[in-house]
Amino acid sequence: MRILMFGWEFPPYLSGGLGTACYDMTKALAHKGTKIIFVQPKVEGADKIRIAKGLTLRSASGQNVTKVSEKLHSSLTEFWRRNVDIRNVDSPLTPYATPETYEDYLEQLLKDKRYSELREYSSSSTVLNLRGGYGKDLMSEVYRFSYAAAAIAIELANEYDIIHVHDWMTYPAGVLAKQVTGKPLIAHAHSLEYDRSGDNLNPQVARIEWEGLSKADKIVAVSHYTKNLIVKHYSIDENKIEVVHNAVTRASFAKQFKVPELFKDEKLVLFLGRITFQKGPEYFVEAARLVLDKLPNTRFVMGGSGDMLLNIVRRVGQLRMGDHFHFTGFMNRQDIERIYAMSDLYCMPSVSEPFGITPLEAMTSDVPVLISRQSGVSEVLHGALKVDFWDVKEMANKICAILSYPVLAAEVVKRCQQDLKSIKWENAAQHLNDIYSQTV
Repeated sequence: MRILMFGWEFPPYLSGGLGTACYDMTKALAHKGTKIIFVQPKVEGADKIRIAKGLTLRSASGQNVTKVSEKLHSSLTEFWRRNVDIRNVDSPLTPYATPETYEDYLEQLLKDKRYSELREYSSSSTVLNLRGGYGKDLMSEVYRFSYAAAAIAIELANEYDIIHVHDWMTYPAGVLAKQVTGKPLIAHAHSLEYDRSGDNLNPQVARIEWEGLSKADKIVAVSHYTKNLIVKHYSIDENKIEVVHNAVTRASFAKQFKVPELFKDEKLVLFLGRITFQKGPEYFVEAARLVLDKLPNTRFVMGGSGDMLLNIVRRVGQLRMGDHFHFTGFMNRQDIERIYAMSDLYCMPSVSEPFGITPLEAMTSDVPVLISRQSGVSEVLHGALKVDFWDVKEMANKICAILSYPVLAAEVVKRCQQDLKSIKWENAAQHLNDIYSQTV
């Protein structure tokens, strides 16, 4: 099977779970012999640009990007290289951009002479010139990217059988590519606007999601939780939707990292993810306050960045928990594995989580996990502790139980390890290949 895939963030560009899922999914498909043309938006050399409000849109591992890319390329097997053709479109789109963060990011790009001289936006242009400048706002850039996608789809029309797109910003690209080539379209829903924004729904984004999902020949949802939301909010026939759960790749060194002496006599509870409404960071903070009343020898780490970061820092200060609370900002892959290895509990209190790969990553480091019932990953993690995101008292009680009773923590880890045996990208790739065959 040959696939034209519009996705996100091949290493070293990773800013969240969507990039991780796209990479591991593509790798698993390639190892099964599926040939993939992987198209992604990418601004060359802009990996270290960060925008206001604490949100990192592009970040590498702290090393030179060229060297990281060369190292990645040389580490790939011949079989993997032979089956994946990576194409980049010069675009500042990123998977977690909002209209506000896109404008901030674009402003920083245009301040850099390397970009402003070549990409200054001209509002007087009536014909879209793909070399003429980035879109002045997020929606303009989404549709500009779709034209580039259509051009690639036409150019390579004889080299693929099906189009596969990931999340709303690539949906217009998929729809247009389908229109100009007649090839079938699969829309992969990793999250919905109803997950990301709650009551503050962006109607333009919701409209794009509805159109992409409606015009797709098949929809892949990362969980039954997400499938149900698609049916409920977009009135899509449930028979058109297939659930393919995400998976996880084993951490490179898991619990081998040595815990610093500073933390030897303390327990560490970890929150890792974008600090946004969807991830429920405020509930984590309120639960931490209750935990410290019972277990004052506990530290809480919030890893990540996002538009709620300043408010969360302010709330921690109001509660006088600064001595027990740490904010790391955006972390590279190696630091993430280290913080997993140091943790005694991983907590994911998401308000609406389509799936949630981070609990699986924590489990590969033998860390017990406490997850929101409002998450897709809860469908495959039967051994994890679960709680409703709003119930901070119950969240605090379960955190205290894990930290106080090593036997309970060990039992949670043991049960989760049993779950992990069947949560493999190999299985997800096989399911996707079956969907491709049925759709074609």
